[in-house]
Amino acid sequence: MNIYQKITAFSSKGEAMVIVTVTEKSGEGPVEVGKKMVVTSKEAFGTVGGGALEFDAREHCKEILKTKKSMSKTYLLDEGRVIKDATTLPMACGGKVTLFFEYNGPNEYIYIFGAGHVGQATTNILKTMNFHITVVDNREPVVNQFKGADDLVLSSFTDYIDKEGIKENSFVIVCTPSHKNDYNVINKVIEKGIKIKYIGMLCSPAKLKDYLDKTYEQFGKEIDLTNFYSPIGLNLGGGSPEEIAISITSEILAVSHQKENHNHMREMILDDSYRYWED
Repeated sequence: MNIYQKITAFSSKGEAMVIVTVTEKSGEGPVEVGKKMVVTSKEAFGTVGGGALEFDAREHCKEILKTKKSMSKTYLLDEGRVIKDATTLPMACGGKVTLFFEYNGPNEYIYIFGAGHVGQATTNILKTMNFHITVVDNREPVVNQFKGADDLVLSSFTDYIDKEGIKENSFVIVCTPSHKNDYNVINKVIEKGIKIKYIGMLCSPAKLKDYLDKTYEQFGKEIDLTNFYSPIGLNLGGGSPEEIAISITSEILAVSHQKENHNHMREMILDDSYRYWED
């Protein structure tokens, strides 16, 4: 399998990757311009020269996978020397190499627990953008008619989390057909200590208070719910599945792009004892 076939294979699975390309070289060094390496969170394929250069490149890919921002980086392959805007590596070649780190993959990974009307409407909107959508539901007839997900899974909600897991720094939408399943999904994420950017639950203020009372009883009042958004969405108005989906998508975009001063639905909670995101 060549490097391009490997990139295609990763892409077909929705796997985020960094494609590292040698774009410039002067002097002596272990690699030529045009050589490539592809790196995911789990493996690497190809080479940009081996040794300290490749080790540093692979380590830098970890940061690129987090930031999702492509960039170039220049290396001086000459231990003991320092030049402007270059990283010196413990190598004796004496040359200079520039690598281009290109992020290739979804902007975000989004998990939707519940394949009902809101889950379908939200998927329809999210798939117009560069997101990888996984939808999980335990109802076979509902799963069979669902359209548009990258991964569509018939499973118990918590079993999916136990067996497949949820990617770190992802987004989670909870809109199952029952309060019990909603609560179980969120609390399973809490129990497993999964670090996510966002978890939102479709609910009324009364349901939220019931959830918080039960959760505080189980985990204690010191639990960090900063990234919990419930009632889910921005306060845009409208109650149809499509309008709710736009509200949820807007909130996800605001969080993904780190935008502030939006009117989140959770901020409509007036009872201070239930404003769970505040200190």
